[in-house]
Amino acid sequence: MVPLYSDRNLQRRQVLKAAVATGGASALSACLDRIGSEPVPTGNPDAKPPRQHAWREYIRQDEHGNSQLPNHQVLLYVDFDDDGPPSAETQVTLERALTVLDQAYEWSHNGLLHSVAYSPSYFDRFEESLPGNVDLPQPRSLSPFESPASDTQDAVVHLASDRADVVLEAEQALQGERDQANGEAVDARLTDVATIDSRRTGFVGAGLPADNQDAAGIPDSKPVPEASPLFMGFKTGFRGNQATEDYVTIEDGPFAGGTTKTISNLRQRLDDWYEEQSYDERVTEMFSPGHTKNDLVEGIGSNLGSDSGIDQFVDNIEEDAKTYGRVGHAQKAARANRDADGNVKLLRRHFESTDDIESDQAVASLHFPTLQRRITEFEDVRRAMNGTDLTEVAPTIRQRVNNGILEYIFFRRRGYFLVPPRRYRSVPAPRPNE
Repeated sequence: MVPLYSDRNLQRRQVLKAAVATGGASALSACLDRIGSEPVPTGNPDAKPPRQHAWREYIRQDEHGNSQLPNHQVLLYVDFDDDGPPSAETQVTLERALTVLDQAYEWSHNGLLHSVAYSPSYFDRFEESLPGNVDLPQPRSLSPFESPASDTQDAVVHLASDRADVVLEAEQALQGERDQANGEAVDARLTDVATIDSRRTGFVGAGLPADNQDAAGIPDSKPVPEASPLFMGFKTGFRGNQATEDYVTIEDGPFAGGTTKTISNLRQRLDDWYEEQSYDERVTEMFSPGHTKNDLVEGIGSNLGSDSGIDQFVDNIEEDAKTYGRVGHAQKAARANRDADGNVKLLRRHFESTDDIESDQAVASLHFPTLQRRITEFEDVRRAMNGTDLTEVAPTIRQRVNNGILEYIFFRRRGYFLVPPRRYRSVPAPRPNE
């Protein structure tokens, strides 16, 4: 067996990530050259879960039960060609294109997970409004110091797999660049009824950020640990700090079984994070001062198991600000991320990217999807993360300095979407059961 961090595996991971970022037939060919003829499990449309966002039972978990997201991900932002409400022909064509993927690939990290979600601008095509229990405002600025651009395309198609060749082949099938997908005939295409406005890609998982840290925003010293699933060097997404899929699912109305989705894109500038901050200071700013004081985190934080332990450090955040002169990112966000019964509100599924190019160099960024019943729940957590109130508690805490990780991340884009249940995934009306 080849060790995870051998030169051979490093080169293989770099090729696969680069292929997904590039896209197209030549990129798929490069993937197949690396992967060989290892078969991809085929799908059964009747076996697909009724929720498009049902991933947890179909992906890997670590020894603590934390979900491990698929390594390779593609986001296709699209606008439908129709004026006004989409036609019946558009609905039939899109449903057939998605069914091709259902038949071609198993619903799993070894096959393909995919979804289509719709923006407020899409629903503006219709005279009728969304049901009152669907909270889907237009994206807006959520901090006094940032104004991210809004993604207002009609929809976003999300493709995810541990297999780089699978996401590339599925994407080409949707764009009409392949006659077959994993042996399944492609007889309808997304691009028959829509135009792709933006293509964005990313990666997540141990080894991949370290392999791809030669990017603007990361020091030349290559500080990202090999074991880290993300550029900032810590594990996140602990099961105890994530909402369940049941919790984020809309419970009633025509979109019961669906959810809402936000997707933000953040630029990362980590030179100071790694070169000015010590490891203990990074732990403090990522988690809380209490995590550092009690020596709770080792390495990337795998020792925390299934829960970061952040809940015990929320109530004393103002005292921490006065005592230590800084507060933690997770500590701030957790203030708004629990309901009255202590349930976590947001389910985060973020992944890294080096899509953007600046002065001929890739740029480190993060795609940050969250799922929640109501978009305003995400907005509340994002505002709590600002920590603006804490700048009045301690003079050393400023809007971006000593205030969690705000000094190192910059929100560039944000979009809001409704993820319908599978039965209404193809150009739904606002009240599809009417």
